[in-house]
Amino acid sequence: MLDTLAIEIANHATRIIELTGIAIITIGGFATLALSIYRLVSGFDRNEAVQKLRSSLGRAILLGLEFLVAADIINTVAIEPTLESVAVLAGIVLIRTFLSFSLETEIEGRLPWRQKADAG
Repeated sequence: MLDTLAIEIANHATRIIELTGIAIITIGGFATLALSIYRLVSGFDRNEAVQKLRSSLGRAILLGLEFLVAADIINTVAIEPTLESVAVLAGIVLIRTFLSFSLETEIEGRLPWRQKADAG
């Protein structure tokens, strides 16, 4: 009975976290687009507006991905701890890591590990 309750709670938590990740990406995308249109209409430099659009959209995607991966981890560890689900989770984490690395490089314009070296 307690195991069933724990799995049900984990299922609900997973769904809430997934929906939060989806909402962050969706709302962040639309808000970024609206702000970019405002900047363009207000006379901001077009290249700067596009750069800010890409940067803000990338950050929204990164944050949303963090929530989606958290939901996958909960789902794998608490609900379906099978060898197959762990392998799928490993694949998801690898893809997410590559996406995060690519997006961070795109946003910052340099490799992530170069940040601290350039700051010092």
